[in-house]
Amino acid sequence: MPDQSYTAKDITVLEGLEPVRKRPGMYIGSTDEKGLHHLLIEIVDNSLDEAIGGFAKNIFVCLHKDGSVSVSDDGRGVPTDMHPSGVSALEVAMTKLHAGGKFTESAYKASGGLHGVGASAVNALSTRMDVIVNHSPKFFLQSYKVGTPDFPVKEISPEKIGELLPEYHRHLVKAQSGTFTHFWPDPTIFKITTDFNYANIKAKLQERAYLVAGVFIHLLDERTEKEANFYFESGIKSLLSHMNRHKKSLHEQIYIAGTATEANIPIGVEVVMQYTDTYNDNLESFANTINTYDGGTHLTGFKTALSKVLKNYITAGETDKEKDKKGKNKDMDLTPEDLKEGLTGVVWIKMSSSEIQFESQTKTKVNNAEVQSAVYQIVKKGLEEYLEEHPQTAQIIIGKVFLAAKARMAARAARDAVVRKGALEGMTLPGKLADCQERDPAMSELFIVEGDSAGGSAKQGRDRKHQAILPLGGKILNTERARLDKIVEFEELKDLIIAMGMGIGETLDAQKLRYHRIIIMTDADVDGAHIATLLLTFFYRHTNPLVTGGNIYLAMPPLYLISHDTTKKYVYSDPEKEAYLATLTPTQKQKAGIQRYKGLGEMNPEQLWETTMNPATRTLKKISIEDAEKADEVFTTLMGQEVAPRKKFIQLHATSANLDI
Repeated sequence: MPDQSYTAKDITVLEGLEPVRKRPGMYIGSTDEKGLHHLLIEIVDNSLDEAIGGFAKNIFVCLHKDGSVSVSDDGRGVPTDMHPSGVSALEVAMTKLHAGGKFTESAYKASGGLHGVGASAVNALSTRMDVIVNHSPKFFLQSYKVGTPDFPVKEISPEKIGELLPEYHRHLVKAQSGTFTHFWPDPTIFKITTDFNYANIKAKLQERAYLVAGVFIHLLDERTEKEANFYFESGIKSLLSHMNRHKKSLHEQIYIAGTATEANIPIGVEVVMQYTDTYNDNLESFANTINTYDGGTHLTGFKTALSKVLKNYITAGETDKEKDKKGKNKDMDLTPEDLKEGLTGVVWIKMSSSEIQFESQTKTKVNNAEVQSAVYQIVKKGLEEYLEEHPQTAQIIIGKVFLAAKARMAARAARDAVVRKGALEGMTLPGKLADCQERDPAMSELFIVEGDSAGGSAKQGRDRKHQAILPLGGKILNTERARLDKIVEFEELKDLIIAMGMGIGETLDAQKLRYHRIIIMTDADVDGAHIATLLLTFFYRHTNPLVTGGNIYLAMPPLYLISHDTTKKYVYSDPEKEAYLATLTPTQKQKAGIQRYKGLGEMNPEQLWETTMNPATRTLKKISIEDAEKADEVFTTLMGQEVAPRKKFIQLHATSANLDI
């Protein structure tokens, strides 16, 4: 039974709020849409901490029409008694940076962690915030403007609470306890946008619902009346099923759980894993409620244990007959990639928030050395026992591993046969590449251009000092399910690999990349979108460090040239075209000429430079992967062999597609 005590003595003050507004990026990562959503997640994770502790069963999130967002739960409620500093503990928690119950082991056992900047930072970056706490039969209120209280914490009547709470949160009135938080992000901080993205928030809430089994998470978007509700009984097992729903699984799920004590720190570990018939691994890792996108010591511990157990299993056995039964290729030199090919897995660790260490404020990587040891011990023991008790599944896994190793060796032989030794590392550049003069990769750009005609214009219009051009003859190989031997045999991809200069497969070294900007430049039509998707599939599946490192971009060529009088205006979308035409006089509009660009080849070198290649005037879309699991799902759905999921995806998203036909 969890300790029910949660009072002012559990609130610890470390420093004030002013640094948050001065350098918000240090506390929430950025002030773009990602940073905006981080505000909401900080508040949601406070409620999830109550759920993990066994104190809350419901969490409600509401996106309001005025741009604000509110969160409520039926947990214990933030303490409102007097803090030793002389004010209410609620005011301390909401106005002092790094103040909260997460700094003591007694209040929270597995919260988001010490680096979480919490409600106080959200308060500092909001023009207004209201907090209502239910300590039945009493209710307490405090409001803030840019982190400063409007008044001391005050008690208000249940009737008044009903008037102050949005309808979606009225449950708080009848609950035994709980907390309601309502905030308005400051547009002077979030200058790019203060518009919360429903799909983004829905995905993050669903992810957390998978982790905290048995908690109800409710989401309402008042702007569109969209609503979502999540509840999962099976925790990370349900998450793994979700991750593999468009893949063919080779065996049942393997679930391992346990607790290990390292350096006097109890660490809970849960792991679930399953091999599929795909060629790529997809491993998700979590620390308490946080998705550690960049992994960390818990993921390292899992991979080390997996390698140790599988290699031991392959070579184990008292007789040669037993060894041969486990695989004729028992002496094959297996790589970590062989052991992970087709593996989907979730690694989740839970430990005291006062002990967990993250690499940065935004909590994307776990650093605790003791976590690696704990995960290794538990996974090694659990996986060894599972393989011994399920020999049929073990044979399926070992067979998958050997197949991956054979394919890797075949790919290596094919690579050596196709290109002389060293050529893939850039010693012999392809003839169709128009290279740039600059040798500093940080200053160099490679444009991958659709079609010889556009390639010719790009070569003439480019800045020869910094910009290289590689024309594509047409659509490239779909690499979603292609092994390396097929990839290096495909002429267009071979040229691209050589031009980038960093190798491929086991020889890939992102440090050798010859251009730090790889820019995909295709026509603004269906074929162009298809080619861009094929290229993105190649980059995501086979040169993933470039995607995660922010080296891949999409060029944005204009759709229209509008000419009137002596003025020429390039516009990049239909809404932009209509908006510009609306600014013209009736006479100008009548005389205006509108040219629709069907392809890059329709622009002369000067136009292509001015609109799409000139760093001073162009627009580039940077490709980033915030949600790796979602990206993996989309690539599998669109580019994989299964027809039914792809058909369903296209039908679902057809109305939002930009089809130029």
